[in-house]
Amino acid sequence: MTKAIIRTDKAPQAIGTYSQAVKVDQIVYLSGQIPLVPETMTLIDGDISAQIKQVFENLQAVAEAAGGDLSDIVKLNVYLTDLVHFPIVNEIMGLYFYEPYPARAAMGVAALPKDADVEMDAIMHLKTQEYPAS
Repeated sequence: MTKAIIRTDKAPQAIGTYSQAVKVDQIVYLSGQIPLVPETMTLIDGDISAQIKQVFENLQAVAEAAGGDLSDIVKLNVYLTDLVHFPIVNEIMGLYFYEPYPARAAMGVAALPKDADVEMDAIMHLKTQEYPAS
């Protein structure tokens, strides 16, 4: 078993005792991303659509740092403080993912870090075991 910690400045830095992602052989476990702008570490300005897009951009940056991309995600978890926004997640997800889509779960939650309205985490399966240059 080969284990590596994934880090990138193109996604928000961890705001707690966790890593942006952990790679074990060909599987990458991506930690939850909220709509933080990496350069400022503040929530993106704008409506729920802007927040969802920022979360996907953050996940994409971590996926790329691990040597993959969003098409390698096999499981996506979506956490929303208001499930009324779920159709917007579906719409925007269609801009970032293509068939075959990953398995997915969506959950309504009472609150998220930094008062974000959306958070997502994922599991990714890489096509190769090669490790990207750090």
